[in-house]
Amino acid sequence: MQNKILISTIVMSMSIMCMFNQKLNSQTVNKPQVLSKTNMDLSVKPGDDFFQYANGGWLKNHPIPDDKIMYGSGEELDDFNQFALKDIMEETVKNTTAPKGSSAQKIRDFYLAGMDTIAIDKAGATPLKKEFDLINSIKTINDVEKVSAHYATFGSNPFFTIFASPDQKNSNMVIAQLWEGGMNLPDRDYYVNEDETTIEIQKEYKKFISKILVLGGVVETEAVKNAEIIFNIEKKFALVSNTRLENRDPNKRYNKMTIIELEKLCPNYNWKLLFTTLKHPEINEINICQPKFIEGFNTILKETSVNDWKIILKWNLLNSYASYLTKDFITARFEFYGTYLYGQKTIRPRWKRVLNETDGALGELLGQLFVEKYFPPAAKKRMTELVLNLKKAMKVRIENLAWMSSATKIEAIEKLNGMNFKIGYPDLWKDYSGINITKTSYLENVLEASKFNTAFEMNKIGKPVDKNEWEMTPQTVNAYYSPDKNEIVFPAGILQPPFFDMNADDAANYGAIGAIIGHEMTHGFDDQGRQFDKTGNLRDWWTKSDADEFNKRADVLVEQFNNIVAIDTIKLNGRLTLGENIADLGGLTISYAAFQLTDEAKNKDTKIEGFTPNQRFFLSYAQVWKKNIRDKAMVRLVKEDVHSPAKFRVLGIVYNMPEFYAAFPEITSADKLFKDINSRANIW
Repeated sequence: MQNKILISTIVMSMSIMCMFNQKLNSQTVNKPQVLSKTNMDLSVKPGDDFFQYANGGWLKNHPIPDDKIMYGSGEELDDFNQFALKDIMEETVKNTTAPKGSSAQKIRDFYLAGMDTIAIDKAGATPLKKEFDLINSIKTINDVEKVSAHYATFGSNPFFTIFASPDQKNSNMVIAQLWEGGMNLPDRDYYVNEDETTIEIQKEYKKFISKILVLGGVVETEAVKNAEIIFNIEKKFALVSNTRLENRDPNKRYNKMTIIELEKLCPNYNWKLLFTTLKHPEINEINICQPKFIEGFNTILKETSVNDWKIILKWNLLNSYASYLTKDFITARFEFYGTYLYGQKTIRPRWKRVLNETDGALGELLGQLFVEKYFPPAAKKRMTELVLNLKKAMKVRIENLAWMSSATKIEAIEKLNGMNFKIGYPDLWKDYSGINITKTSYLENVLEASKFNTAFEMNKIGKPVDKNEWEMTPQTVNAYYSPDKNEIVFPAGILQPPFFDMNADDAANYGAIGAIIGHEMTHGFDDQGRQFDKTGNLRDWWTKSDADEFNKRADVLVEQFNNIVAIDTIKLNGRLTLGENIADLGGLTISYAAFQLTDEAKNKDTKIEGFTPNQRFFLSYAQVWKKNIRDKAMVRLVKEDVHSPAKFRVLGIVYNMPEFYAAFPEITSADKLFKDINSRANIW
C-alpha cells in the first residue's frame, strides 16, 4: 500500500558465518556462497544468455525444495537467517525465570503458545467463539458496521484497509489513509477475467471457501451456497477496484478530503463510528487512495443484505485466522494458496511459521537480540562508506546527463543530497510494554499483537512524522526506499553475503550490495519516485521538456520488457514493472561508476578465478539474482508482482549497458541477446 521498495533476499557476513558454522554444523543447511566460478556454466556464451552463463551450474545443482515456490540466493541464505533466529529463540525459551512483562517473557510465551499444537488442536475454533457470537448477534446494517469497525481495531476490516502514513503533500505530518479491499484472491483480475485458467481458479476458490466454512461449523450444503454468495460479493469489490497499474500513479492515489466530504462520497457507511471505535474520533481529514472504490463500496453496502454481510464477516474471520487454528484449517489454506495457486509441494516446518509470526508480532524485540549477536559494528561502518560512495557517483551521473536541463539537475541533486539513509537497526527501539502475551492461546496472542500494532499505527495520525522510525525490523531480509521520507533503509538482515561480504573484493560487493544501494537510490528518481521532491512532498519539480524526455527514455524500457516471454506465451508487463526496472538499470549503472573509483577497478588486468574486476562486478550482480522458480509461481508473479522475475532482472538490464560489453569484449552483434546501441535504454 505504501510505496516501499522490497528486495527479497537474505545474506550473512563472513564474520557471522563463523558463528553459524559453530552452531549450525549439524543442520542440513547449504553454506551460502558469494561470487563463485563453480556457479557458472561456461558452455554458454555471455552474449547469448548471461544469466545462464553466470548461474547455470548453481541452477542445475539446486532444485527447488518442496516447501518453497522458488529457490535462489535469498531463499538459500534465508535458511541461515531462520536458524540464527531459532538459536536466539531456543536460548530465550530456556529463560524460564524471565519476569512477567519482560521482553524475554513475551517472545518466549508467544513462540511456545504457537508450538503447542496439542492445545491448539484441542481448542479447535473455540478461540474465535467470542467473535462468532458477535457476528451471530447482528440484526441490522448498523450492527454490521459495528462489527466491521471492531475488526478494524486489529487490522482485519473486511471492506478496506485504514492505515497511517505521511501526507504526500505535507510529508512532515501523518494522516489517515484508506486503501481498497474486500477480496481474498491475490488480485482483482482473478475475479473479472474470463479466460479458462481464471475460471478454473474461481471454481477452486469456491471449493476452498466451502471447506473453510465447514471446518468452522457450517453445514456442507449451506457452505456451498455461502461460497457463491461470498465470491459474488468479492467480485463486486473487484469490479470497483483499481488495477495494479492504476495504483502505481501517486497522483491518482492522492485524494485528501475531510470526513464530511468522505460521508458525502459514501453516505451508507458510518465513518464516525469507525473512527470512534478506533479511538480516534478527532480525525477530520483522510486520504482516499481509490475514490472509485469507496463510491462502489457505497453501492455494494446498499445492495447487500444483512444476512449476506454476516456470511462475509464469518468467512473473513475464518480465513484471516485459519493459520493459527487446527491442522485441518492450516492444511486447507495451504493446499489452496500454497499448492494450487503457486505450486508449493509441502508446507514449511511449523517452527519456521511460528517464528515468522513471532517476528511479525514482536519484531523489534526479536531484532534487538538479533543485532546484538549477528551484526558487527564494522559492517555498519563499511556499508556507510559504500552508500556515500554511491551518492557521490550518482551526483556525478546527474551532473553529466546530456538530456537534462540545468534547472531540473539542481532540483535532482538537492533531492539526492537530502536523501537520508539508515543502516542495520534503529537508534530508538519500539516500546512493547503495552502488549500482554501469555502461554494460554496462540490465536489470542496473535489478536493481542494485532490490536497493539494497529493502535500503535493509528496513534501516529495527526502527529509529526517520526524521522527515526523504521518500517522494517533489523532481521528483515529486505531494503526499501520511502518517497515521502526521501530515505533508503538497509536492515541488518540484508547486509550479509551474497549481497555484502566484509572479506570480499570490491568487485563482488559493488556488483551485489552496491547495485542494491543504487537500486534504492534510483527509486527516488524512477517513474513514481521522481514525482516527489527533496522533502518527500508530491510536487512536480521537472521542466516539461525534461519530463517528456524522461518518459521517452523510460518507454524504451517498457517496450523491451513487454517483449520478454516469461513462460509459455506469457509476457512481462513492462509498464507494471517499470519502476523496478528503472531502479535495476540505474542502480547497476551507478554502482559500476562508483566501483571505477576504487583501486581494484583501476588495476584492470588483475584477475580472480580468471576474471577481471569489471567482469566480476557483472558476475556478482548476476549471481545475486540466481533463482529457480516453479511454473505456477512464475505465472502468478508475472501477474501480481511489480518486480520482474529474477532472471530478467539480469537479462533485461545488463545488455543495455555499454560497460557490460566493454567488460566482455567477446560479445558481438551475432550473439542472441546483443542490443544495438540505438535500441538500448539509457536513463540515469
